[in-house]
Amino acid sequence: MTQPAVPEHAAPHSAHDVAQAVAQTMWPRDQATNALGMDLVSVAPGRATLSMRVRPDMLNGHQTCHGGLIFTLADSAFAYACNSHNHSTVASACHIDFLAPARVGDLLEAEAVEQVLAGRSGVYDVTVRVPGAQTVALFRGKSRRINGQPVPGLTPTQP
Repeated sequence: MTQPAVPEHAAPHSAHDVAQAVAQTMWPRDQATNALGMDLVSVAPGRATLSMRVRPDMLNGHQTCHGGLIFTLADSAFAYACNSHNHSTVASACHIDFLAPARVGDLLEAEAVEQVLAGRSGVYDVTVRVPGAQTVALFRGKSRRINGQPVPGLTPTQP
């Protein structure tokens, strides 16, 4: 992940700068995502893209990527997208549809996009694909804002 500069906390900043600062703060603490070798490709307000190369130790008994690991990639992209506004946010529900297998060596990319953000609740769609090839899974996550901020005191400018 490219390490964006953390903006000063004293004044409001662009929504993009806030999303970057949140990602930079969360990334080193995200041990599960890092242990699976994921990369943060991009983050923006309400959006995030993560990638993961399928390793031999990620295969199930059918020699395809274990569905739980595909789910984890999608869930991680969802987490970065829904926390990008600097409000601590967690999943309240999620669903995944597996559409095609992923195989060892495949580079999976999970793109999360905010569909609705209303009050403390949000809905995000995540597409997991092998770039230039097939869609592997579709994930829908519902989020709930909790108390706190990933980067305490950092506030975005108003549009």
